[in-house]
Amino acid sequence: MGREPSPRALGRPTAHVRHAVVRVRGDVAERIRAGHPWVFREAMQRAPSGDTGSEIEVRDEPGELLGRGLLDTTSSIAVRIFTTDAERHIDAALIHERVAAAARLRARFPDLPAGAVRVLNAEADGIPGATCDRFGDFLVVHLFTPALERFEAALLDALEQHHSPRGVYVQRRYQPMTPGRARPGAEHVRGEVAPLEVEAREDEQVFAVDVTAPLAPGLFLDMREGRRLVRARAAGLRVLNCFSYTGALAVAAACGGAQRVTSLDLLAKAHARARANFERNGVDPKTHDFLVGDALVTLDRLASRGHRYDMVILDPPTFAAGKGRPFSALRDYAPLVARAISALEPDGLLFAASNARRLGADEFDRALAEGAAQAGTTLRIVERRGQPPDFPSLPALPESNYLKITLAMRL
Repeated sequence: MGREPSPRALGRPTAHVRHAVVRVRGDVAERIRAGHPWVFREAMQRAPSGDTGSEIEVRDEPGELLGRGLLDTTSSIAVRIFTTDAERHIDAALIHERVAAAARLRARFPDLPAGAVRVLNAEADGIPGATCDRFGDFLVVHLFTPALERFEAALLDALEQHHSPRGVYVQRRYQPMTPGRARPGAEHVRGEVAPLEVEAREDEQVFAVDVTAPLAPGLFLDMREGRRLVRARAAGLRVLNCFSYTGALAVAAACGGAQRVTSLDLLAKAHARARANFERNGVDPKTHDFLVGDALVTLDRLASRGHRYDMVILDPPTFAAGKGRPFSALRDYAPLVARAISALEPDGLLFAASNARRLGADEFDRALAEGAAQAGTTLRIVERRGQPPDFPSLPALPESNYLKITLAMRL
């Protein structure tokens, strides 16, 4: 009979271990008591001793325990808190419990697509700094802090136990970018190697994704409610999809019965993947249009030539390169809205979305209003959507509730 693993092998602290302590001032302590899971480096009275991945006790100025987290000496987020239970430590058992709880939460929502779903959402699922997406039969884990390397095996074990994937990939998003070199792709760590294109089914649509992609696999799972909204409202409309990327929103419009869809993206190679997604869903790409160009410049050109659409879709990245200065959602969303409205028919629908965490809901609405004013009209908001249930958020962490989706009518 084999020996039972030691507490240290399981990632558990042994009884004699004394953990490093950080103290935080009163306002920070109150945020942590309310559920905020981050301690920024400047909020600590002094830096704790220990290496990245060490368990840290976070206490208030009088010495009361607020929680236990993992130290990250490489990040401005110095400690990510895992538990506020005075009796719990961070170990493999805790990781397994959190992954199991995340699986139970998603089981309560039967309309979540089994093959295109986020199965773990970082802080909101109790494992700060880690997310996991399922595409078809493969899992893609994103690690945002090297502090989790200590528990990586336990995390992967738990994910395999609860989700039975064919293969698992890990994307280490904390690795520093090297100038002139692309970010490394996801690393195959367990199970089978995925094919070049994995098919992920969402509702009645199917999309091809690359689970090894260094930035985005080709389908943004958090935009699911946006795709459902477009599909429900596009029947009979002429639709312009700006920042179309791999065409997921364009496919939603076409499958919803749009009369014609025009996809606009800065990169011609994105349209190749979009055409393939059209074909996968039984839509002839020849019946739709594909434009290559900067969205702001192209919208001006389309409007000047008298092109008008019944629905314009805006789902820009937070930052994007283009002609002239790069696009920034914080700075340029209002001018983008104004240009989109110039290409929109009266009573036309503007689908506007943003995942910019620093662009709050109020600021987003203000950008819509300012853009409409620049275009000499007003917008009437008719529907709003946000993150689906597999992207839960924490009320104490506004950054976790980042996605804004609005459908507005031009008056």
